[in-house]
Amino acid sequence: MLESWSEGPAKAQIVDFVRSVTNEDGPKYVAPEARIAVFDNDGTLWCEKPMYVQLDFLLRRFKEQAEADPSLRERQPYQAAYSGDLTWLGDAVAKHYDGDDTDLEPLVAAILTAYEDVGVEDHATLIAEFFESALHPTLDRPYTACGYVPMVELLRYLEANDFTTYIVSGGGRDFMRPVTAALYGIPPERVVGSSVGLTYRDGHLYTTSTPEFLDDGPVKPARLWSRIGRRPIFAAGNSNGDIEMLQFTANGAGPSLQMLVLHDDAEREFDYVLGAERALDLARTNGWTVVSITDDWTTVFPS
Repeated sequence: MLESWSEGPAKAQIVDFVRSVTNEDGPKYVAPEARIAVFDNDGTLWCEKPMYVQLDFLLRRFKEQAEADPSLRERQPYQAAYSGDLTWLGDAVAKHYDGDDTDLEPLVAAILTAYEDVGVEDHATLIAEFFESALHPTLDRPYTACGYVPMVELLRYLEANDFTTYIVSGGGRDFMRPVTAALYGIPPERVVGSSVGLTYRDGHLYTTSTPEFLDDGPVKPARLWSRIGRRPIFAAGNSNGDIEMLQFTANGAGPSLQMLVLHDDAEREFDYVLGAERALDLARTNGWTVVSITDDWTTVFPS
């Protein structure tokens, strides 16, 4: 049970919560069908630095597009992909979490058109091929080995106690679905994420360039409700984009637990709080559980 977790307040709070909601004779008992746990993905279940895994996948496509069309090489984000200078991309994400979407807008526009009019099965095949060979740029390991061992143990621990676990992420739904079963044991039907629209033609579904939704911030609780139909009692995230999902979980009528992963281990992973400042302030104010990678995890990645 949670073998890669150090003995300490974070592990104790998780175990105490699970025991309380599964004790049929206790005042905080929750029926199994209502034991819903939701997890962000990037930075919560797998590594998100120095850039999102999906962004690496997309950058390769942006570079292909810039190589085919020289006019794109002076426009962002194609310029960053073509030149290999990714500073602009990191700044765009940081500005987004600080409330400034000036640079996020051209990035989203490029994302929406990167794989326009591709069949959904063909798109899934491209993603699977990416994961077969792509390596993390600094950790020298496959992306498929960049999931956090303690979080996978937490998923199994919750499921062993009759929780149903979901991913509710700002990442692309159809980017995550081909790999979540192998990485986390979560099947594609329990993955909620951002998405482009789909169109039906001649017996097949194809991607469009029309955004369906960006599953971040206040959209997260709306999307999880539309997909799950229940308010979670357990929620885990790591950034300002998870605040509303954590608040939605906290404001239910019964017991709940909110958890933030704190990236403070430069030796084994990364050390940063950029994009998580407000979430950490709220964690202190509201008593949310903060999990320190340095202090609370004896292992980070699979060997």
